[in-house]
Amino acid sequence: MNRRLEERRAYHARYKQTVKTRGKPFFPYAMFHDTVMSLLVVCLIVALAVIWKYTANEGTGEHDSGWLGKLYDEKADPGTTNFVPRPDWYFYFLFYLLRIFKWPDSVILGTVGIPTVALLLLLALPFIDIGRERRPMRRPVAMTAAVLTIITMGVLTYKGATAKEPLAAENLVLVPKWAAKQGFAGNQTAVDGAKIFAQVGCMNCHTYLGAGTSNLGAPDLSKIGKTSNRGVAGFATYVSDPSKFGNNVMPQFKDLGADNLRKLGTFLQSSGTCSPKTDTCPAAGGQ
Repeated sequence: MNRRLEERRAYHARYKQTVKTRGKPFFPYAMFHDTVMSLLVVCLIVALAVIWKYTANEGTGEHDSGWLGKLYDEKADPGTTNFVPRPDWYFYFLFYLLRIFKWPDSVILGTVGIPTVALLLLLALPFIDIGRERRPMRRPVAMTAAVLTIITMGVLTYKGATAKEPLAAENLVLVPKWAAKQGFAGNQTAVDGAKIFAQVGCMNCHTYLGAGTSNLGAPDLSKIGKTSNRGVAGFATYVSDPSKFGNNVMPQFKDLGADNLRKLGTFLQSSGTCSPKTDTCPAAGGQ
């Protein structure tokens, strides 16, 4: 410990001598310059935002573009069935970790445990590595850790950016098979509801006839019409706002609209209650 203390004192003395003969200390000179530059950058961003906001007209027409572009291209449609939400690029690594660590056994480890441990190690690094040596080849442990971190983050970010969602076309292909196996092929409303089910993200948590992913404890819905028997209206109301029924995990789908919710409810009520041999379904309660 005494040797390390002496080394630090000697290094500090050399630093003071170098500053005195060759330059200025970091504080307050370099800190002042960094502060001024940061302020100028923030002012520039604010100025660009103000110019963008007040030179563009609200709208999506060809002549609505201002000096820095349009305010927006088209309004968001909360009832869309084909939009696949994805995080910003700097969260792709965490996005891909969710694909590796599945619910319920290891998702906490992947989303909370590993990032937290990595952050703590990053914060502790200056207190662990207190050596004065800065040449990379003489710091094998630090350089190995840095290179492995960069490679890991790069690979996870790339995998997250190129990951394909098991939605839309892949799931839509299954709808005719569901209809034939479950016996609602002759019910166009139920078929339309199955397409909505395949597109809006239900299969991220639920499974249906072996397809989809079981997450967050969500049940298999292959026979939900028989086991629950809520009726079309009952399923539509439940899916619209599950929190009213004590389910605070499942998101609300009320923005799908009454017509889409009715179709989805018809599909759920037909699951397990139709006859594949006769392609008929009994009258569903609550319609």
